[in-house]
Amino acid sequence: MIVHNRSILTFGALALLAGIITSPAPAQAPAAAAKLDDPTIVAIFDAANTYDIETGSLAVKKGSSKKVRDFGAMIARDHKSVRQQGRDLAKSLGVTPTPPSDFALAKAHADAMKSLRRLHGKAFDRAFLQHEVDFHNAVIGAVTQTLLPAIQNAQVKDLVTKVAPAFVAHRDAAQNLLDQQK
Repeated sequence: MIVHNRSILTFGALALLAGIITSPAPAQAPAAAAKLDDPTIVAIFDAANTYDIETGSLAVKKGSSKKVRDFGAMIARDHKSVRQQGRDLAKSLGVTPTPPSDFALAKAHADAMKSLRRLHGKAFDRAFLQHEVDFHNAVIGAVTQTLLPAIQNAQVKDLVTKVAPAFVAHRDAAQNLLDQQK
């Protein structure tokens, strides 16, 4: 059962940003490129932070070990801060964040939360930590390969560049805790 849930979470995390990082068919390339403007990127950034706040908060409640609960609290706290920085910047720039209409991230997050809510004890801890590794890998890949190159506004690019190392640190901390579970 753990492997099944891990597969669901891994698939969800890797599919998170499918609507924005998959290569469109050649006939769709101009339309897809037009969708990835700064307001859309700000909305994606906001959603990614919001979703990790929710998974971190869930770990605070359901984690079976103090280390997992503390990690969940750190994730929620850090992502609240980063999300607020993004929202403050969007407001100061007069940018209205506009998520894509076919936002795969929302469904992937809902599926991951549903799977995590069903688990308890060490099975929850392992699935949560694996989800965090996969989630952060997906976000890091999307940021470096797709979002950063598409950002037009220097302040938005600076913010995303400034917080990118925290995504790497979160992934590495989750992997370290996951390795300790084995």
